[in-house]
Amino acid sequence: MRLLARLLIGLIGCLLSFVLRAQEADTTAVVPTDTIQPTKTKVFLEHANTLSFDKEVNAEAQVLVGEVIFRHDSSYMYCDSAYFFEASNSLEAFSNVRMEQGDTLFVYGDYLFYNGDTQIAYLRENVRMENGQVTLFTDSLNYERLANIGYYFEGGLLVDSLNQLSSFYGQYSPATKLAVFNDSVRLENENFTLYSDTLDYATDSKVATILGPSVIVSDSGTVYTSKGWYDTVSDRASLLDRSQVVSGNRILTGDSIAYDRASGFGEAFGNMSVQDTAQHVTLEGQYGFYNERTEYAFATDSARFLEYSQGDTLFLHADTMQMVTIDSTYREVKAYYGVRFYRTDLQGVCDSMQFNTKDSVLYLYTDPIIWNEQYQLYGDTILIYLNDSTIDYAHVQQFAFAIQEIDTTAYNQLKGKDLKAYFNGQAVERIDVAGNAESIFFPLEKDGSMVGMNQTQSGFLTIWLKDNKLDKLKIWPTPTGTMTPLPDLSPADKYLKDFFWFDYIRPKSREDIYQVVRRKAQDNVPKKSNKFVHE
Repeated sequence: MRLLARLLIGLIGCLLSFVLRAQEADTTAVVPTDTIQPTKTKVFLEHANTLSFDKEVNAEAQVLVGEVIFRHDSSYMYCDSAYFFEASNSLEAFSNVRMEQGDTLFVYGDYLFYNGDTQIAYLRENVRMENGQVTLFTDSLNYERLANIGYYFEGGLLVDSLNQLSSFYGQYSPATKLAVFNDSVRLENENFTLYSDTLDYATDSKVATILGPSVIVSDSGTVYTSKGWYDTVSDRASLLDRSQVVSGNRILTGDSIAYDRASGFGEAFGNMSVQDTAQHVTLEGQYGFYNERTEYAFATDSARFLEYSQGDTLFLHADTMQMVTIDSTYREVKAYYGVRFYRTDLQGVCDSMQFNTKDSVLYLYTDPIIWNEQYQLYGDTILIYLNDSTIDYAHVQQFAFAIQEIDTTAYNQLKGKDLKAYFNGQAVERIDVAGNAESIFFPLEKDGSMVGMNQTQSGFLTIWLKDNKLDKLKIWPTPTGTMTPLPDLSPADKYLKDFFWFDYIRPKSREDIYQVVRRKAQDNVPKKSNKFVHE
């Protein structure tokens, strides 16, 4: 029986030796040791309880049993039994295998083949490499003493004081404390889990370098990136290559993002956007940030706001824009300096703007102007009331002026302290003017010709429009008015005071919102108030 057992051990040993030597030729190229020339030194047998030879099993091997110890330079190897191939300067170790490199590196396993000439150790089954607070677990580990690198290729797990990382292929250097992971990489932390294709990890600083498509999942949200680094101690990351941070219905995207997961703050550089998929709005800019905790977003440098809840998208530009959450459900958008917006049914400019999704009102401040088809409205302050993102009515407060272009020489005009323009679909249906109401109209004959100009003054005025033409007119109380034939009109008679036609400022397309246009007095109208003239 003892002979049979030795025979079996010898056969298994020969087979494993053959396989491992083949693997040595195939796998050592995965680590950069080809330029390192080993200094050949002998492997010494330090101790064994029994030593014997069995030519029938393996003529080249010394059979060692009981408390076996080998030494190669400063490295010691321990096991229960072994074959020692003194001629080839190699050994095979079985059961309770332990390899010690100095007083900092310890490797354990069920089986070891060691080549003293190449100084490569092949450990199999229940392998554990310990280096300070770092422990690597696998069933197949090759350790190269010259490069001081251990690597696995059939799955493994690395654990330190803060994280655990698993992958199909992994590599660890005890000298540099650096680890490399490829294929099905998973980094688990108590606060998040990182899934990646390729990842480098520094076990001393606990910083993960992301080198392939990766997803970081936590309670606060999900991060998508393919390049960058993540400091697992401070919970901060630098994300490159168009990364995304998803928090609930909000998506922060940028060419690069500095992200602090602990505070929920993400700062984006280059082609930044914050998208709200629930409210169907997007905030864009070349620079901006978003705070997951307060749900506050900021954008500047070509800042743009898009509202696309309906089929027609609103495009709005300003120097600086903010998006804030109110009552956890509603959003408030604020735009400052040089506001310009475009939608097919509505265009406008002003100095500052505010939009609240709770009351669906668009507030325009400081020299606001809006356009709808051939209508232009301007005044001190304009409020646009929306209903499911379609215009319900526009309210021009304190000072109001409404103009309809008939042709380049004639304009219907309404003026007063307060004006409300009601919409039906995309067209103006009715206009109410309250307080010092004045009007100029050019009635049209059936053939479209103009015969004169009708001018009125009253306290209040209402007009009804049909197919963009005057349908009905109501003036009260005690109205006054005149009808002047066209030949009797001078150019100055055709315009109410404070008339300006700002068509050259009007955004004509969604790209036109970025145009910088200076306001000026019209050359083809009499001198007016400087209220809307910006030099």
